[in-house]
Amino acid sequence: MEPKTQIQTASAASKHKKNLLIVLSFSGTYLIAEVIGGILTNSLALLADAAHMLTDVVGLLLAFIAIKIGERKADPSRTYGYYRTEILAAVINAVVLLGISGYVLYEAYQRFQNPPEVQSKSMLIVAGIGLLVNVAGMMILRKDSEASLNMKGAYFEVLSDMLTSIGVMIAGVIMLTTGWYYADPLISAAIGLLIFPRTWRLLKEAINVLLEGTPKEVDIYQLRQSLEQVPGVKNVHDLHVWSLTSSVNAMSAHIVKDKASSQNQLLKTLTETTIRDFRISHTTFQIEEEGYGENEIHL
Repeated sequence: MEPKTQIQTASAASKHKKNLLIVLSFSGTYLIAEVIGGILTNSLALLADAAHMLTDVVGLLLAFIAIKIGERKADPSRTYGYYRTEILAAVINAVVLLGISGYVLYEAYQRFQNPPEVQSKSMLIVAGIGLLVNVAGMMILRKDSEASLNMKGAYFEVLSDMLTSIGVMIAGVIMLTTGWYYADPLISAAIGLLIFPRTWRLLKEAINVLLEGTPKEVDIYQLRQSLEQVPGVKNVHDLHVWSLTSSVNAMSAHIVKDKASSQNQLLKTLTETTIRDFRISHTTFQIEEEGYGENEIHL
C-alpha cells in the first residue's frame, strides 16, 4: 500500500487572514452593541438580529480557525492535524443557535399578544450602524471571496446579515412613522425563521462529517467509474470517501490491476485523476493483482 497525499498549503489562505480578522472584530464589537441596544430599546427585532449576527460571527470565526488549522502541522498524536476542531465548533454553534431561534419565535408570539412600545428612533440608529458595519465588511472581503470557498462563505455570512439589518430598519421606520408596534415581533419572527433553516443545514453537514459520511460534493459512483476507466485498472473495491473538515476530503480504495501495468505509473494516474476531477486532497490506494484475497468486501 502506497499513500499519496496532497496537503493544502497554508500560504494561499493565510494572506486573507488579516482582512478576515478585521471583519470579525467589527462584527463581534457590533454584536455586543446590538445586544445592549436591543435590551435598552426593548426591541425584539434588534435582539433577533443579534442572534443572526451571532451566526455570522461564529461563521467568520470558523473561517479564521480553518485558516489557522491549515497552518498547523500534523503530529504523531494527530496525524490529520486538528481539522475536526472546526466541525465540533460548528455542532455546538448549531445547537445553541437552534435554541436561540426557537426562543425568538416564542418571544415573538408572546409579543403578538400584547406588543410593547419600542424606542424606534434608537433602534433605527443601532440598526443603521449595523448596516454600515456589514457594508464595510463586504467591501473588505469582496476580493478575498474569489480566492477560496472558505472566504466565499465568510463573505456570504456578512451579506446575509446586511440584509437582516435592512429588515430591522424597515421595522423601525414603520414603528416610528405609524406607531404600529406589531412590526417588531413580525420582523423578529422572520429573522428567527431565517436563522432556523441555515442552522439546521449546518448541523446536518457537521454531523455528516463526524459520521464520516460521503461529502455532498463527491459523487462516489462517478468516482468509482472514473477510477475503473484508468488504463490498467481491472476492478475497484473497498472505496471510502470522507471529510476531514469542510472542503478537505480524503479517500481510500483497493485497486485490482492487470499484471502488465506499472504500479508506480498507475498510482500516479489514479492520484492525479482523483485530485483533478474530484478535489480530494488526501488519497490512499492499495494496489493489488488479480487473485489477491480479501476477507471482507465493501462498496
